[in-house]
Amino acid sequence: MSSINTNVAAMTALQSLTATNKSLTETQNRISTGFRVADASDNAAYWSIATTMRSDNAAMSTVQDALGLGAATVDTAYTGINSAIKVVDQIKSKLVAARQPGVDRGKIQSEITELQSQLRGIADSASFSGENWLAVDSGAATYNATKSIVSSFSRTAGAVSIGTIDIDVGGTKLFDAADQSGILDVADTTTNGGVDYSVAGSTDALNISALTDSDDDLADLEQMIGYVDSAISSMTDSATALGAAKARIGIQQDFVKGLMDAISRGVGQLVDADMNEESTRLQALQVKQQLGVQALSIANSSSQTILSLFR
Repeated sequence: MSSINTNVAAMTALQSLTATNKSLTETQNRISTGFRVADASDNAAYWSIATTMRSDNAAMSTVQDALGLGAATVDTAYTGINSAIKVVDQIKSKLVAARQPGVDRGKIQSEITELQSQLRGIADSASFSGENWLAVDSGAATYNATKSIVSSFSRTAGAVSIGTIDIDVGGTKLFDAADQSGILDVADTTTNGGVDYSVAGSTDALNISALTDSDDDLADLEQMIGYVDSAISSMTDSATALGAAKARIGIQQDFVKGLMDAISRGVGQLVDADMNEESTRLQALQVKQQLGVQALSIANSSSQTILSLFR
């Protein structure tokens, strides 16, 4: 039945064209934004997951920065203690040379004094971002022998937790202003009382200028050589610990970077648009839109044929 009040063909064509235009708008939005899930209305579950994971990834980026800061601090202390070992090696060599009877120990001491000053300079300079693990003051209210470096961010059943790498720096200190308990400023006295000494402390620093060739003085000198050698051994242990911490931080940095990339890929798989697929769909919908317009035009012209019946 033909009717001038109700054009069924035109209504059907209009509905089809409206649906095509809606799909076309959706596809154009995906192409322009690059997302197939841009907001909660597109897919509430995927949008919620992606939003949470993006927030966690931002936190992981901060963790990566913290690891970088920690790595730099450890590397600074590691570099300082390695340099100190080389200087103490020279002091040990000077002491061995002073063991030879008849040498001018006053001149040797002048060289040792300069090396001792160099040790203090190294320890004071081994600071990064206000952190100095070689020259400390254990009596300060803010002092803590355990340094914590933020290393991870995790979420379990909705609860977040922060992981840390803890480094005990109590054994790495070369100088301690509070009680002279560092590796290089621990004071002691030789068995025969020839010298009160520490390797490079602010008080009672090692001094051999007054020693003679007497048996007691030579025994004291040999004791000092052993004391300095013990200090080298302690510094070597400290450098080993710092080196291990440095390696662990490096491994964690690589892991965090890889984890961030994996999270980004996972989020992308949930919400990113396939541009190849969307471009193909766009072309198909554009053709479908043109055909829909033509179909609507044909349906609207059908009422004109009714006029011919009255001519």
